[in-house]
Amino acid sequence: MDLSVTHMDDLKTVMEDWKNELLVYKFALDALDTKFSIISQEYNLIHGHNPIEHTKSRVKSFESIVNKLMRKGCEITTKEMKEHIHDIAGVRIICSFISDIYNVVNVLKQHDDLRIVKVKDYIQTPKPNGYRSLHLIIEMPVNLTNRVEYVKAEIQIRTIAMDFWASLEHKIYYKLNNDVPKQLTDELKEAAEIAHYLDEKMLGIKKEVD
Repeated sequence: MDLSVTHMDDLKTVMEDWKNELLVYKFALDALDTKFSIISQEYNLIHGHNPIEHTKSRVKSFESIVNKLMRKGCEITTKEMKEHIHDIAGVRIICSFISDIYNVVNVLKQHDDLRIVKVKDYIQTPKPNGYRSLHLIIEMPVNLTNRVEYVKAEIQIRTIAMDFWASLEHKIYYKLNNDVPKQLTDELKEAAEIAHYLDEKMLGIKKEVD
């Protein structure tokens, strides 16, 4: 492909804009990682129990963002990205008990430096395949050197058992190119119910100990 110098300069400018925008989401994740570290330590100090086992975070890749914009029928621009994709920055919080999930949410509701935009509770209402987790879309400020930008991020909160099931289910679907026979989907749903039973059983034991 023969690209003129002007076209090359335009392309560099566009890519630089994308790089700068995605960096803001990385800064948002840095702030969230710090926030959850503080929550863990303070909650443990006050209650003698850490509600967060561990966290994972990621910024969607440029390729994933472009694919999602195309699926939504949107233009490939940073403006469309910010308007239509709310999980560019994502955090997954793994908790020991179901009660910890709601405790973390209640703590976040008290923080005035973020706003909870949407809640999807797949624990109370699991997905048809058996998936359980609690999803939040939040909006938060990112303080840059010369301005403040508000970005959205997705927070998924689940137990160890929920995360174990979701991870294996994802691997199975990936390996079979999403063409999973009904027998396996039925078995996966049954396994999800077993994982939920384990969560409830362990929560019951915790309450007895407490």
